[in-house]
Amino acid sequence: MSAEIKTIGVLTSGGDAPGMNAAIRAVVRKAISNGVAVKGIKRGYQGLLSEEIIDLDKKSVSDTIQKGGTILGTARCMEFVTEEGQLKGAEICRKHGIDGIVVIGGDGSYRGALALSRNGINTVGIPGTIDLDIACTDYTIGFDTAINTAMQAIDKVRDTSSSHERCSIIEVMGRNAGYIALWCGVANGAEDILIPEKYDYDEQTIINNIIRNRKRGKKHHIIINAEGIGHSTSMARRIEAATGIETRATILGYMQRGGSPTCKDRFYASIMGAYAADILCEGKSNRVVGFKNGAFTDFDIEEALVMTKDIPEYEFQVSRQLSQ
Repeated sequence: MSAEIKTIGVLTSGGDAPGMNAAIRAVVRKAISNGVAVKGIKRGYQGLLSEEIIDLDKKSVSDTIQKGGTILGTARCMEFVTEEGQLKGAEICRKHGIDGIVVIGGDGSYRGALALSRNGINTVGIPGTIDLDIACTDYTIGFDTAINTAMQAIDKVRDTSSSHERCSIIEVMGRNAGYIALWCGVANGAEDILIPEKYDYDEQTIINNIIRNRKRGKKHHIIINAEGIGHSTSMARRIEAATGIETRATILGYMQRGGSPTCKDRFYASIMGAYAADILCEGKSNRVVGFKNGAFTDFDIEEALVMTKDIPEYEFQVSRQLSQ
């Protein structure tokens, strides 16, 4: 372990995700086990610039692993996008004796971590986002909890949709990525799955599918619509007008970002947090932790940011075949 690393900081940035607290807990306890002090930075980069910095010990993170959200809080910070804000953040780190920072968040958070690294503060990122849209990793903290929360909600909507013989459009989160919609569409047995990566905006095909299924005797029709497509309410009005079948839109929204994390999110976040603390304590910088091909690993942040990711074609084709 590098003798130069005496104190590290940890912050959460961007949208919150279930499992972030497990990652924070692991960072704190692993770093302390390595003989390194830990400071918590509240409200992400905004809290760094306003010096909302606290000491953390093992007791500070006790009884947090089961909690949703983030105990450190999070906020958007436009000032940190600027060079002046980034330089200020690095100086504040040095003022508080912080030699390195673990940043838990998405790709936008990694850009902030990259800036700190370029200004002399060792940084390691951990993928924390329910969207699963970070290309360098097969897993992101919060995704498993989000899809299970959405899946259970969709099951409930299906029950009432069947009772009333309705068509239901259920909009799930994911920003411009369709992973939540795809997984829930397959897991919930949806008749149509609309994802930004594949949708051609041909509503007539959906309408024809609804009419065909109704003639076959189906009492409901479930459409999973990704956030990146959106406009579920207006879509419902158009479908009802075209089919004569009562159609309702349900937007699940932020409920997907809350709640107690699943076992998988707690476990993976814990291993990632410990891994990040270890490589930061070793003096490494400008890295992002990932889970790739069945193993925990790390990548250069700049390389990670230019990687691309898409919905696997085979998974998409299977989702269409199983919905027929």
